[in-house]
Amino acid sequence: MRNRLERLRSLTTFNTWITIPGLLIIAAVVIGCACFPATTGAYLDAAKQWITTSWGWLFILGVSFFVIFLLVLCVSNLGSIRLGNDDEEPEYPFFSWIAMLFAAGMGIGLMYFGVAEPISHYAMPLHEGLSANAQAKTAMLNTFFHWGIHAWAIYGVLGLALAYFGFRYHVLLTVRSAFYPLLRDKVNGPIGIFIDVVALSCTIFGITTTLGYGSMQLASGFKEVGLISEAHMGTLICIIIVFMTCAILSAISGVSKGVRCLSEINLGLALFLMLFVLAVGPTIIILNDFTENLGAYLSNIIPLSFRTFAYDPQNEGWFTSWTVVYWAWWISWAPFVGMFIAKISRGRTVREFILGVLLVPTVFNLLWMTVFGNTAIWADQVNGGTLSAMASQTEALLFTFLNYLPFSKITSIMSIVIITLFFVTSADSGIFVINGIASSGGIKFPKWQSAFWGIVLAALAILLLYTGGLGALQATTMVMSLPFLVILIVLCFCLLKGLVIDEDYFGRGLSACTSYWTGSFWKDRLNSMVSHPDLNNAKQFIQETAVPAFEELSEEIKKYGVEAKVHYDVMGPLPRAEFVIEQPSMRNFIYGIQCERNAVSEFAANNDSMPQIDDNIIYIPMSYFADGRIGYPVRYMKKDELIIDVLRQYDRFTKLAADKKHLLFLYEPED
Repeated sequence: MRNRLERLRSLTTFNTWITIPGLLIIAAVVIGCACFPATTGAYLDAAKQWITTSWGWLFILGVSFFVIFLLVLCVSNLGSIRLGNDDEEPEYPFFSWIAMLFAAGMGIGLMYFGVAEPISHYAMPLHEGLSANAQAKTAMLNTFFHWGIHAWAIYGVLGLALAYFGFRYHVLLTVRSAFYPLLRDKVNGPIGIFIDVVALSCTIFGITTTLGYGSMQLASGFKEVGLISEAHMGTLICIIIVFMTCAILSAISGVSKGVRCLSEINLGLALFLMLFVLAVGPTIIILNDFTENLGAYLSNIIPLSFRTFAYDPQNEGWFTSWTVVYWAWWISWAPFVGMFIAKISRGRTVREFILGVLLVPTVFNLLWMTVFGNTAIWADQVNGGTLSAMASQTEALLFTFLNYLPFSKITSIMSIVIITLFFVTSADSGIFVINGIASSGGIKFPKWQSAFWGIVLAALAILLLYTGGLGALQATTMVMSLPFLVILIVLCFCLLKGLVIDEDYFGRGLSACTSYWTGSFWKDRLNSMVSHPDLNNAKQFIQETAVPAFEELSEEIKKYGVEAKVHYDVMGPLPRAEFVIEQPSMRNFIYGIQCERNAVSEFAANNDSMPQIDDNIIYIPMSYFADGRIGYPVRYMKKDELIIDVLRQYDRFTKLAADKKHLLFLYEPED
């Protein structure tokens, strides 16, 4: 029996604590869709309604927080931290990295919504009484908001956390690994498992939604070019089965170079299609529109970021069906895209990562939306509103739009090819990411696992489309995105804590007192280092080193007409000594030493290689100064070294006092 269990473990890389709960969630949805489609659809719709109504504010506030969080990191000192070892070079050259980020901005979503969203906003404007041009401007502003920096801030937060902890701390690329600063050893316990289960479920439903979009648009494309007469449910099922089979074969074949080649060809085709539309459409108008759209987006980004329509309830339905759904969709895709951008960013600094991830794909998305969206609005205005009349048929709008441009048959076929390749490569990559999450960060998987997840994605997409179409897909994504949004918010604080500790650890130099060290007295210094820094040792340093050093210096400096005083308290709860030179109408020069009481980590207290620390509390003699500067440990200094250190600080004081511009700070106000 034991041999059979070991053999079973060797056939799979699944972490059962993650995979089984994830499969139970999926099974509940699948069974509900298959056996009770109407009831399941109603429950999913009710859940979506509750989340958007009760928690829409959290999606808006959370995603806006991600943007602010990343920008603050970017401009702070923490932005200089490298995603890898300090001396590690970027894995990819700068322009190759930019090109891959550029590719990450492409996908089925842009093909599906490039025409559909601007036309939908234009046909059903938020505010009545607007002119056609004002409607167009508002439509593009809302489209830019949904496809702009906020979407990439969601991806960037998770991608940065994965890259930082994966390459800096050399842990597995799993979502729960990023919570180590908060959870410590509990990261592998129930809370860590829950995080990965939510990430697994969220990713599956997010990819399923995208596959639903892709299959619906492909069916419309096939109808447009005459391959089918009608796009019905059977057609969608056939599309999903055929193309998911291709994705599974790609995933289990291991021909990653071939898939990469196809992805590059697909990116080239997409760029060609965009440039073709720009060239044959009203080019100058579109370029002017892009400039205007970008300016409107930048000038309105703050009010848009926090817009919940709290004072405009008649548009609340628009808000919940567009913005909140979009944020939920981006959140569900965060593990997928975040993993990709993390893997290609090794060796980059935090600042490079943030600027690259937020700017490069965002600018491309906005350019794409302008080329297709503004051209579609122009075509709608020229042709009497034919595209606006089809606003509810979102999957068919791209192909109808292409009919108004030259070579429509060729561009429609090209669009079908692009969507197909996006469909297959997205599903292939999605299978890999899902496998990684279910295997606790593994990178090699049995072929049957890849086939298994491909079948799960296909079955889920078919059943959700059968139950309630696009609404069911969106509702399921929404349900899984809410807990993952909370996880991402907490993750930001874990990442910040890790970065702050990182800067303190790697930025901390040698102790100031070690600058005096030579080969002399090394045995005495070693003895001091391995002696426990308790209160008695601290008192001994004050009494036997600090006070004699201050008194000797005080006697010597009197020969030059300078009066110095020495104050000390050796028997107090925290021993201290102070060397003071009083200054008329200025702050006194003070070089003081006071014992600081510090807590010690349990690791250090219980570590046999650190015999000097055998208690959780230590006492360190620290210098301090009258101007409030931060002092430094002086416990290893000899008497002569301490005298020299006082003279260095006094030399600094006299030079600052000689400069008139420092008098304001050095002046001591009267009580």
